[in-house]
Amino acid sequence: MAAGKEIRGKIKSVENTKKITKAMEMVAASKMRKAQDRMRAARPYSEKIRHVAANLGKANPEYVHPFMEVNQAKDVGFIVVTTDKGLCGGLNTNVLRMVSNKLRDLQTEGHKAKAVAIGNKGLGFLGRSGVQVVSHATQLGDTPHLDKLIGPVKVLLDAYVAGEIHSVQLCYTRFINTMKQESVVEQLLPLSADALKPHEGHGTWDYIYEPDAQTVIDELLLRYVEAMVYQAVAESMASEQSARMVAMKSATDNAGNVINELKLVYNKTRQAAITKELSEIVAGAAAV
Repeated sequence: MAAGKEIRGKIKSVENTKKITKAMEMVAASKMRKAQDRMRAARPYSEKIRHVAANLGKANPEYVHPFMEVNQAKDVGFIVVTTDKGLCGGLNTNVLRMVSNKLRDLQTEGHKAKAVAIGNKGLGFLGRSGVQVVSHATQLGDTPHLDKLIGPVKVLLDAYVAGEIHSVQLCYTRFINTMKQESVVEQLLPLSADALKPHEGHGTWDYIYEPDAQTVIDELLLRYVEAMVYQAVAESMASEQSARMVAMKSATDNAGNVINELKLVYNKTRQAAITKELSEIVAGAAAV
């Protein structure tokens, strides 16, 4: 029964794996609810400040912020938001594939890329791709904190203000629902009314600034960038927990199927061994 002992060992191993994946599924489900609540709570603010910034782009202010000016540099900046941990299906693969396609197009056009990596998976990918990583933020935990994000991102923003990069692209995974997440690459800088899709309306937007245009616009556009980066990380974290829950549920179901198949093979092997022994006993008795 050496074969039967080996099969029993495999069944025990798969059962242990099933317990782990089931526990991970339950943990991900608990974290997913909190991440989704946090992400949905931040959406109204990010959408409102996006519309305000878009309408500001349609206005004709006496002061033009550097974020609204188009640079002639060849380098392009990327903010790549991924997860710190794996076991979340194809979540990271999808967004990194999209980034890879963008990088390939830039190289074809003769441009270079500078990147900020948020998350271990993106940092490793950019390092293997040979992209210059100017800063990174990893080990963010389950809750995004703006003070940990704005420092690394500011390196890229300062480079844009200095005219060293042509544009800044924000790459992340947008949460649609528990079963669906969408990889997105959005232009963060320069700001343009066309790209941001302001409220429908006719005429030219204009504002009265208090205390002055420079103070208000500087503060507004800084808050806009912070809100977009925070929202991207919140969306990515909600997507991560949803994808991990679905992936672990699938792994648990597959483990159950493997256990059933192994038990069937074990029973067949055991039955064949018993039949063989009975046949030998009967043959011995007949010989006597």
